[in-house]
Amino acid sequence: MAHGKSEPTRILILGGGYVGLYTALGLQRKLRSGEASVTVVDPQPHMTYQPFLPEAAAGAIEPRHVVVPLRRALKRCHVITARARSIEHARKVVTIEAPDGHTEELGYDVLVVALGSVARLLPIPGLVEHGISFKTIGEAIYLRNHVMSKLDEADSTLDPELRKRLLTFTFVGGGFAGIEALGELEDMARFATQYYKNISPEDLRFVMVEAAGRVLPEVRESLGVYTVMQLEKRGIEVYLSTLAKSFENGHVVLSDGTEFDSDTIVWTAGVKSNPVLAASDLPLTKQGRLRATAAMRVEGLSDAWTAGDCAAVPDLSRTEDDPTAICAPNAQNAVRQARLLARNIVTALRGAEPKDYFHKNIGSVASLGLHKGVGDVFNIKAKGFLAWAMHRAYHVKAMPTFNRKVRITLDWLTGGLFRREVISMGQINDPKAEFARVSKG
Repeated sequence: MAHGKSEPTRILILGGGYVGLYTALGLQRKLRSGEASVTVVDPQPHMTYQPFLPEAAAGAIEPRHVVVPLRRALKRCHVITARARSIEHARKVVTIEAPDGHTEELGYDVLVVALGSVARLLPIPGLVEHGISFKTIGEAIYLRNHVMSKLDEADSTLDPELRKRLLTFTFVGGGFAGIEALGELEDMARFATQYYKNISPEDLRFVMVEAAGRVLPEVRESLGVYTVMQLEKRGIEVYLSTLAKSFENGHVVLSDGTEFDSDTIVWTAGVKSNPVLAASDLPLTKQGRLRATAAMRVEGLSDAWTAGDCAAVPDLSRTEDDPTAICAPNAQNAVRQARLLARNIVTALRGAEPKDYFHKNIGSVASLGLHKGVGDVFNIKAKGFLAWAMHRAYHVKAMPTFNRKVRITLDWLTGGLFRREVISMGQINDPKAEFARVSKG
């Protein structure tokens, strides 16, 4: 729709994650008054900084500090708490669903698709009923309380088989999310055993299951091997090149014939592009990601942009060797793409040519629990305390807003002085249960 000079360009950003938030922050800084209006649509009123979820789950960081309230950070944008349902770019309309279930259409002039990814589920019996995903702050809080509740239950039972099941914690997926969640929660649970009379650290059983032949594919293979050795030193069982076959009734069956009972099954085995993209008229790859140019425009369109996990942005640092190479769906790319994306949108609005995204991977760092880590940065291998410190420094630098950087740093300082809090608030997972019990008299 053509707009008169008096009407600002309507920019609609779908998604309030890394890409959505950083793009909106950049736009509200760079746009002149009256040049454009920016609307952000996301089902959550906050952006979650996912690399800090393991530390939030382990009690090293206050959970509220790893999320950024969208309305507070985006004072010059309009934030709508709703879920995108379909995109009709031919009509320049997006259908959104409000929390109460009603749908409405939103019009736009410029579209930014920053819908990210969702957990990729496999058709494994029992996965939906017993699996716990690890992509949201709610799931991190739930998992922390769940693990602590299992320790409470195990401390209070005399049944040896039940104790074994309660104290067996299974993690499926050996990427960053799985390894960091496992490392932090194992650390927390072993630390917590000192407060339980009937549980010793040796009673805990932690299991990591990975379908590939190695963990942490983002770092060099020798560091993946080092990570497995460190986990095994801590008594964690690591099953590589192994598939999960069934989780029915909490009974874990692996492809190598191993079977055991586990009350905790954490699923971090990969992500897939947001399914909303399939309900759009935008061009997609076979994997369901949006086809994009190196400047992050949706292929063939001048008024639609995309970046992050849902976008197939060519990786110019690798396209000489592999013309089909696309940027990996990780936080490092999402944050860097979003910063350039905001500049590109403003540049295009003013009639100039946007820049291509070129990013040489500086490396990766992963935390394996308190004071333990592994890293591969600028081709330098880092292990132990140094890698852990690098992990914290990098992510606090990347955390959006000064407010959150300070709060997280203070959490770490108080944690260092007073040691971590190990308390179960399992009632949060079913807060109305007690009310319902009392009502029955």
